[in-house]
Amino acid sequence: MNPGKIQFAESEGTYVLKLIGEVRLTLCSNLESFLQIMLEEPEFRSVVIDLSEAQTIDSTSLGLLAKLSIMARRHVNRRPVLISPRPDITRILMSMGFERIFVIVEDAGSPESEFHEIESGQACEEATHAQVLDAHRVLMSLNENNARAFSDLVKQLERCRQPGVAQR
Repeated sequence: MNPGKIQFAESEGTYVLKLIGEVRLTLCSNLESFLQIMLEEPEFRSVVIDLSEAQTIDSTSLGLLAKLSIMARRHVNRRPVLISPRPDITRILMSMGFERIFVIVEDAGSPESEFHEIESGQACEEATHAQVLDAHRVLMSLNENNARAFSDLVKQLERCRQPGVAQR
């Protein structure tokens, strides 16, 4: 497998985020920081998520993408585009309810922009825990299947945040 990385390009307020390889929790901290900065840009107009080079994507990353869509839609009042040419990943997206929050396309052509890498880094354990919890809460809000699938995980994560509960 290909270790994950995230690249971005921007042109006239439209951002393209390209997720490559194994997209996992370890990429989420810096991605979330980048998303906050991107959404605060006065010129922000839209965002495209390109999964054409993604091999796998974990649930925390999916939750972060769902959060991005919800936040972007509040800013510009339209659903972001998500490029997903791989049937296995598209199936997961559809089962999670992503068709409600993204415009999902199989191919959008090759952008002519120059991409830059979003550096990955280590977040503290508490921040990572909060990010995983938040991502799964967002996924649960998308549909009943997600609510059932992630409810035990979210309850366990919430219990671990309570004072006096030992974390492993």
